[in-house]
Amino acid sequence: MTTPLNARRWINWGGNQQAIAADVLTPGTVDEVAAHVKDASGNGRKVKAVGSGHSFTAIAVANDQRMVLHRLNELISVNGDLVTVQAGMQLAKLNALLAEHGLAMPNLGDIDQQTVAGAISTGTHGTGEKHCTLASCVEGVTLVTGSGEMLTVGKDDEIFPATRIGLGALGVLVEVTLRCVPAFTLLADERPMALADVLAGLDEWIPSNDHVEFYWYPYTDRAQLKRNNRVGEHDRPLSPFRGWLDDEFLSNTVWEGVCRLGKALPAAVPTIQSVAARALTARTYTERSDRVFCTPRRVRFTEMEYEVPREALPEVLAALPRIIDGLPFKVQFPVEVRFTGPDDVWLSHGYGRESAYIAIHQYSGVAYEPYFRAMEAVCQPLGGRPHWGKLHYRTAGDLRPVYPKFDDFLAVRDRLDPARVFANEYLDRVLGA
Repeated sequence: MTTPLNARRWINWGGNQQAIAADVLTPGTVDEVAAHVKDASGNGRKVKAVGSGHSFTAIAVANDQRMVLHRLNELISVNGDLVTVQAGMQLAKLNALLAEHGLAMPNLGDIDQQTVAGAISTGTHGTGEKHCTLASCVEGVTLVTGSGEMLTVGKDDEIFPATRIGLGALGVLVEVTLRCVPAFTLLADERPMALADVLAGLDEWIPSNDHVEFYWYPYTDRAQLKRNNRVGEHDRPLSPFRGWLDDEFLSNTVWEGVCRLGKALPAAVPTIQSVAARALTARTYTERSDRVFCTPRRVRFTEMEYEVPREALPEVLAALPRIIDGLPFKVQFPVEVRFTGPDDVWLSHGYGRESAYIAIHQYSGVAYEPYFRAMEAVCQPLGGRPHWGKLHYRTAGDLRPVYPKFDDFLAVRDRLDPARVFANEYLDRVLGA
């Protein structure tokens, strides 16, 4: 389902969003980006910058001019732990470049196919009590505003907290400066456990480990706990065969077949889940940090992810089995739960609080809306904030109360894109027209 970068018809990675652009723009320089935006502004047209298509919302849908930034993917400078790159660079390339310079991102999500601009603009995050969104690592950005002007924003500028997670509403990001850390090795410990035992241990494990997450398998009482911690030596390498077996063959090839079987025979899904959960085996290994954080994801799905205050997690988890049991279809994917610390980025899901993130998925092409709406109905009254790049049904009216700096962000939008050159239907819904 790979869409040619210059094709007018575009489909996102999950296959649930598509659009036919009037024009496709592929600038190769920052000046060309500015010229395109200035032309659009002068002619009353819209421009939507698009990354790798890994958002499940319609945030990247462009019905007028789609701007693809794949040619803006070069390293600009390395100055100590400050690394400046062009914003169209994919995280996979960023991670490789950082490793060449003895550096790394302090935290990452579980895939590396997004562009730097897309990842930070939607609030991509990993897990870990001492970490928050990837946008928290941003020390400066250069963007092209709605008038086609170049604007460089540093951490001392008053609008800086708005530009780090800008949803594509403030301008086209063309350069990003990231504060990185010395390269490090992670000791990964992954093991199947009873869900009750995982929940009982969270208060101890979250503060005592660098990174903690777990997966719960619907229709079972089983979970998989993952803990990653920094170590000084890469002394427990995973054999190439075990890595291929777990991360490619079982997690992708076999899982694709399992999902197709569940799609064809929904009644078999609970049995499949039980077998899958019981088949999990423990593994412990060391590896370069980004290779532990990020794993291949080739099985397509749709996803909703909600952030809630950490103390609200038990209420959400208690509701999920009731929701799943009451659905008119079966749930094939495990539920993923991660944890972060407070963020100071205005539109960060974790702004100002300790967070738990609950992600639910469905195999691509399988019904999901009743499941996702029921999940949202539980999380919203708890002060939940939906991930900007994952499916949700919220609007500006009900998002404003959970983001203390919501109106401050809108004021920056009015300043940088008063004519709404970068608007689309999604932004109209979540920010107001």
